[in-house]
Amino acid sequence: MRGLGRDLLPAFLFLLPFLVLLGVFFVYAAARAAYFSFTDYDLFNAPEWVGLANYRALFADDMFLFALRNSLIYSFVVTVLQTIGALLAATALNRRIRGIDFFRSAFYMPAVTSSVVITLIFLWLFQRLGAINYLITQVRAYAPVILLFVAALVAAQALQVALDRGALRRRRDDRAWRRTAVADPAFLVVSLIVALLVTWGALLLGLVEARDVPAANINWLQTRQEVPGAFPFALRAPLPLVAIILQNVFTTIPTFMLMFLAALQDVPESHYEAAALDGATRAQQFVYITVPALQPVIFLVVTLGLIGTLQMFDQVAIFGSAVPLQSVITLAYFVYNRMFPGAQLPEVGFASAAAMFLALLTLVIVLLQRVVIRAEGSR
Repeated sequence: MRGLGRDLLPAFLFLLPFLVLLGVFFVYAAARAAYFSFTDYDLFNAPEWVGLANYRALFADDMFLFALRNSLIYSFVVTVLQTIGALLAATALNRRIRGIDFFRSAFYMPAVTSSVVITLIFLWLFQRLGAINYLITQVRAYAPVILLFVAALVAAQALQVALDRGALRRRRDDRAWRRTAVADPAFLVVSLIVALLVTWGALLLGLVEARDVPAANINWLQTRQEVPGAFPFALRAPLPLVAIILQNVFTTIPTFMLMFLAALQDVPESHYEAAALDGATRAQQFVYITVPALQPVIFLVVTLGLIGTLQMFDQVAIFGSAVPLQSVITLAYFVYNRMFPGAQLPEVGFASAAAMFLALLTLVIVLLQRVVIRAEGSR
């Protein structure tokens, strides 16, 4: 036991600075916030105990309810999109092709770019005269041309795959024809060339042409309008929040892609080879081999995604007066807004109650998704 104590002492001394910082900036701060949440305190007068009054007042505050709804919508949508996007990107980049290191580095660039810079770029993109409305206008104008190109691309690809599978069938190679990928890259290059030639010829002959359409004038930012559609009221995100969602998906996918990419290196190649010999398609290999093998990483990515999205603050602060606060406010920004309300006295007790609610909400959601993922994995 004495030898064990001597071995642990250096480790404890190395951890001591971290433990001190953790105690001061987390444990002590959390305890103070928990205490202040039961008081009426404004930084200038002594705290006055009010019990659960601050927590009851939260659910009577309209701005808090907007913040809660926005945070839940944002967290759900971003976590789902960034997890799926990162997994697909990692799968696509987990190939031995020429220049793969360049593509991996290029794909990771959004993750190392300043959040402020990207937020300002997205603010410009979503202006009324910005690139998004211009792109929508061009897509509407060239819709017949785009549809012709897509139809020619699909037809050429389907024809090549059918011919290849037919040739393999005639050779009585039952396993080989099943492995012919629908999106085979070699066939896809030929299909792209054919689709471009068909579209170019149709344009020259006047069989298809662009239409005159009014310019898109969607007010993405300075509005409280919600995304129209069949979604229930609780899932209809305000348009300014959609801009923030797209920005965060764009910047977070590369980080989680690296986690999936590292995990994919540990999946034995022999599993895919055996599945291919049994006639499994690429999609079947992905569903039955890749996804189960990455389940621990998926759990980690979803957990980090939920925690990060529920605490989103900086984009709302940067958007500032460019958007209605009601449309983008989140729980983290609500806490900041009540703690530093400008010309008014700080509502420290009320803000602390909101902060404790956010911490509890994050803990409950993370525990629930942990239970769900483990239940799915045990089936």
